[in-house]
Amino acid sequence: MKIGNREFDIKNGAYIMGILNVTPDSFSDGGKFYSVDNALFHVEKMIEAGVDIIDVGGESTRPGHIQISDQEEIDRVLPVIEKIKNNFDIPVSLDSYKSDVINALKTNIDLVNDIWGLKYDPKMASLISETGLPCCLMHNRKKLDYTDFWNDFISDMKETIDIAKKNGISDDKIILDAGVGFQKEYEHNLIAVNRTDELCKLGYPVLIATSKKRFIGASTGKETENRTAGTLATTVIGLMKGATFFRVHDVDENVDAIKVTKSVLEERQWIR
Repeated sequence: MKIGNREFDIKNGAYIMGILNVTPDSFSDGGKFYSVDNALFHVEKMIEAGVDIIDVGGESTRPGHIQISDQEEIDRVLPVIEKIKNNFDIPVSLDSYKSDVINALKTNIDLVNDIWGLKYDPKMASLISETGLPCCLMHNRKKLDYTDFWNDFISDMKETIDIAKKNGISDDKIILDAGVGFQKEYEHNLIAVNRTDELCKLGYPVLIATSKKRFIGASTGKETENRTAGTLATTVIGLMKGATFFRVHDVDENVDAIKVTKSVLEERQWIR
């Protein structure tokens, strides 16, 4: 899969997507990288740590978040993305579910990260198809109203894929995300992570996006800032179950977790 000017080996590789929230209210790092200078410094640190993609978000999607206008979202992310592109050679993803925002940034980004899996904005699928950009399509629902969680979940994902294909988005442009933390109860999130291998069977690379989320706090009893170790556990599990991409806050630690896991799985660098 090509993202920006880089080729990603979706069969054998494992890649880190670093989170850059240019928001005042994101659940983990709201306000930290709201200024362009702070954002660029953080990007530099993530690149040094081994990040593969920078995922920029201008609107918090935490539970209870307040939706902002398209123009405010554009005003937040455009100067940051332009600066990243001018200063670094790294693929940039835009975390947005609004076609007008994507349209305004389409020449500046390399990947669309849609948390509604093409189901929020009816113009999103056709726009992505027209741009030729790859996309990460996440599972989400308006209501937490499952009859049989896993079967409903897979049906929802197939609907998203169908929308993509009907609008001309090719298979080699699609990444899937189980949407951990979005319209799911604690047990649903555990199932979604544990059955990553079954999601992979739909035939597309899978992204794990669990970093510091509430279900990790529920498992560990720890607050957001102390959930790095719990996140690493999900990264290792996801990798062992076939995931390719990992969206995280703590790049350095997750890079190491992937390196060690891959070394063990591939029997590399053993002392014999």
